[in-house]
Amino acid sequence: MKGIILAGGSATRLRPLTKITSKQLLPVYNKPMIYYPINTLVTAGIKDVLIIIAPEYAGHFLNLLGSGKEFGCKFTYEIQEKPRGLADAFIVGENFIAGDNVALILGDNIFDENFKDDLASFKSGGLIFLKEVPDPQRLGVVEIDAHGKVLSIEEKPEKPKSNLASVGLYVFDNRVSEIAKNLAPSARGEIEMTSYLGSPAINNAYFEMGELRAKVIQGAWEDAGTFDSLLRANTYWAKKHQS
Repeated sequence: MKGIILAGGSATRLRPLTKITSKQLLPVYNKPMIYYPINTLVTAGIKDVLIIIAPEYAGHFLNLLGSGKEFGCKFTYEIQEKPRGLADAFIVGENFIAGDNVALILGDNIFDENFKDDLASFKSGGLIFLKEVPDPQRLGVVEIDAHGKVLSIEEKPEKPKSNLASVGLYVFDNRVSEIAKNLAPSARGEIEMTSYLGSPAINNAYFEMGELRAKVIQGAWEDAGTFDSLLRANTYWAKKHQS
């Protein structure tokens, strides 16, 4: 299995912090933010990683991360000229995926969870990870049965059917790039991971084929794309290192 880290975008919600640097290069306690998703993939057993970055910060990432040798893996880089949605990662990374299964992690998603067994046992279809949250209506909401079978999946629903949100780690088989290339953009102009106002989307395509599974994680998770969530991530990892 290969890994992709999506670290593009303009991060307007974190201005002025991101006026001169990428969100994924901001510090989270004692490391740049992108070290956390790298660690998540490496500890899950992935050694071949594509990092998708915005053109204006390409040199910053190359100077910081290099070839990947320091992390025990190999890094490849691709430029995302402009943000086109999360699922665009599978189009940008099509040549990198090259027939393999792939795990996509968002560059601002920070986990304290080991996914090694989940990725090692993955064979085909799609696998998403869920976390119980107090405010599911602002996220992708997934309803599952007792065996992890997905019953419904919605993006930012007004009336959530569960309090389980899809977190920023997705695992798919090698059909994902072709599926992504055939998706029409949503009303907000993005190629979607989860259907937005009825748009086609990656997760929904696998769901409709009956091949989307979900697992609830128990460890900590933070989507560090806002001032509050970035502060929570810093506080969590500071306490963990000091304990």
